[in-house]
Amino acid sequence: MENKSTSGDGVLVSCFMLGDSSFGVDARLVQEVVKVGELTAVSNAPDDVVGIRNLRGRIVTVIDMAECLGLGYIDAGPDARLLIIENRGETYGFLVDAVTGNVELDEKQVTTPPASMDPSLSSKLFGVWREKGKLLALIDTNRLFHWNN
Repeated sequence: MENKSTSGDGVLVSCFMLGDSSFGVDARLVQEVVKVGELTAVSNAPDDVVGIRNLRGRIVTVIDMAECLGLGYIDAGPDARLLIIENRGETYGFLVDAVTGNVELDEKQVTTPPASMDPSLSSKLFGVWREKGKLLALIDTNRLFHWNN
């Protein structure tokens, strides 16, 4: 998505792809976006934890965002990236298929997820944003950290 400005109070969202679907998170939570790099497997970890990574001296737990949302697994291709987000003093890298940019959207245009959406996915969203045929599912990051609550 391209950068867009809206009049009034807007929120900046970092946008990314999981398969053919567009998602976004509050950009203020994303510390940086990095290439996947070398991962070390973690035994007895939840299914959505694909490993850990050393990022400039910080140990980052890498989470498969698709698996976390119940959408399968990411096959980390050349465009795959990690969204680095901190929660309760721990650093996480959310693995996504591709980062597509940022968009500023008007919170008044955010609606509840459609009733036809899978409840396991919609329960992790705070809403969806539609504009000119585009649909962006907005993730409630607080609901992603189920093992750290």
